[in-house]
Amino acid sequence: MAEQITLGKTNLAVSRIGTGTWAWGDKLVWGFGRGYSDRDLRAAFDASMRAGVTFFDTAELYGSGKSERFLGEFIGASGMRPVVATKYFPFPWRIGKGAVLSALRRSLRRIGVGSVGLYQIHWPFHVLSIPATMSALAEAVKEGLAEAVGVSNYSADQIRRAADALAKANVPLASNQVEYSLLHRAPERDGVQKACVDVGASLIAYSPLAMGMLTGKYAAGKLPAGFRGLRYRRLNFPAFEGLRDGLVDVGAAHGGRSTSQVALNWVVQKGAIPIPGAKNAVQAEQNAGALGWSLTDAGVNRLDGLSDRLSN
Repeated sequence: MAEQITLGKTNLAVSRIGTGTWAWGDKLVWGFGRGYSDRDLRAAFDASMRAGVTFFDTAELYGSGKSERFLGEFIGASGMRPVVATKYFPFPWRIGKGAVLSALRRSLRRIGVGSVGLYQIHWPFHVLSIPATMSALAEAVKEGLAEAVGVSNYSADQIRRAADALAKANVPLASNQVEYSLLHRAPERDGVQKACVDVGASLIAYSPLAMGMLTGKYAAGKLPAGFRGLRYRRLNFPAFEGLRDGLVDVGAAHGGRSTSQVALNWVVQKGAIPIPGAKNAVQAEQNAGALGWSLTDAGVNRLDGLSDRLSN
């Protein structure tokens, strides 16, 4: 069994890293069906579970529900019960806290479970106030539809307001899920990381490998296809290549760890829970290799300095 950590002040224990399933069924960004299939996803699920990575993050938005369905199919076929996290997307036409609970019940049907470990609000929105939104999440816990509740992409102020609103219902805010990696360190600088510490919520890091940029496969003139490549086309590539070389050196000093494993372990050392994506068994096994060892302080400091040169 891989190392586990408790989410925030809840009783929900999850593996120290998780598996993100944004790519499970998504054609627009990840190209599902071109280079990987549902069989590859099943292999990624099985490899994650074998390695003790038993925390899976999905959302109703991913693949328009396909990600949830795939995850539910794999859970049913395996007979195992990982910790599942899913999310509510705040479409503007969904008015009232009843919409949150209705969406959760639809997610549960797609996954084929009676409850999830963690239910999250995917993005902050203004149609429904934070107190009303948190009231819906608290109701989900009280009805047994979710063991714990969290938010995603919330600012420092929104985190505090969400935690205060949930506290009135005696429900803790378990987590805030935000983008966090060596290429995106905004949570350290915009107060989000500190706000999570202050309210006792865990920081869950999505895109901890910067959509593949930290796997060692990419460089100037060799970017991922589609949206991912467009996003990083203006990257400071001399600084990026210095960071990439540093990941290689630090990995070599830790027994030949890959750049992906070093980048994920860096997130762990920062106190966050990374949820890298996995489209096949090889990627899942690589991700799991970030566990069972720790970067030295010197290694973390070196990577911090190289990352600082990117001015991210």
